[in-house]
Amino acid sequence: MRWHPDPVPRHRDRMRDFRFSYTIVGVDSSFAETCRRAEQHGYDAVLAADHLGLPAPFPALVAAANATERLRVGTLVLNTPFWNPALLAREIATADVLTGGRLEVGLGAGHMKWEYDEARIPWKPFGARAQRLRDTIDELTRLFATDGYEQQAALRDAFGIPVLRPVQRRGFGGYGPPLLVGGTGDRILRIAAETADIVGIAGAYQIKGAPPGTMRIGTAEEADDRIRYVRDQAGDRADQLEWHVLTQLVVVTDDRRAAAEQAVARFGSAMSVDELLDTPFALIGSVDELADQVLRNRERYGFTHYTVHGPYMDTFAPVIRRVRELTT
Repeated sequence: MRWHPDPVPRHRDRMRDFRFSYTIVGVDSSFAETCRRAEQHGYDAVLAADHLGLPAPFPALVAAANATERLRVGTLVLNTPFWNPALLAREIATADVLTGGRLEVGLGAGHMKWEYDEARIPWKPFGARAQRLRDTIDELTRLFATDGYEQQAALRDAFGIPVLRPVQRRGFGGYGPPLLVGGTGDRILRIAAETADIVGIAGAYQIKGAPPGTMRIGTAEEADDRIRYVRDQAGDRADQLEWHVLTQLVVVTDDRRAAAEQAVARFGSAMSVDELLDTPFALIGSVDELADQVLRNRERYGFTHYTVHGPYMDTFAPVIRRVRELTT
């Protein structure tokens, strides 16, 4: 394992506690039990993506919250161009109320062109999608700050109907749930630096020249660069942000290098074995080695919120226990 000096000085006394989450990849009759098992494993949250072929995010999150006692729920991340802001505000507010204020909202610009084609939604250039993301955040902030639609005021007064708005008043300018913005490019990460409570440093990069959505795992050096960029853009806000990482691969093994060689052979030669072992977006090794990597990644990058994909939820559970043993 290569070790590099910390590229960004950390305020050790301001380091956040770790949070761990996993993504929903499907729903069936065991969904509620899976959520409860994750809670017993020590996970802090369950997150839903926003892709065709996967469960609709908000019903799944409400069900996950109902099945558990303390798990927070969130989106990672909503495909913002799929959504009308006024209708999205309704979804967010409803879900935050029904989950008892456990919702976190992750927003992104979208990257899978085929999904837009299948949904008959125009695929626009990246700059337009990024602007749609920023406009949506601004509009959600405006809607959450209001006292409801004026056109319904008489109806609310007559029947005592409460204004539909989020329970939480933390993100979106202090009017809604915590906001996560995730991505890799300057435009999206600038939006994250300016608006988000949680910054998601995406571990998947578009392969240049390949069809949209053809991705590779990012390197450690790219993560350094992206963290540095966001901190520069965030200014005084940087130390108030929570830094999130989506782990693309989890392999528990006693032979890190052999497992990494197999992964490189399986997924192609977009990165070397050493790069795969060094990246914060993949965790390969024994439970103790993975726990050590999680701790070192906090020192190097500031990552304190780790998300693993649903198929790795049980595999990663012993690492959560070990990290907490080492930090309490």
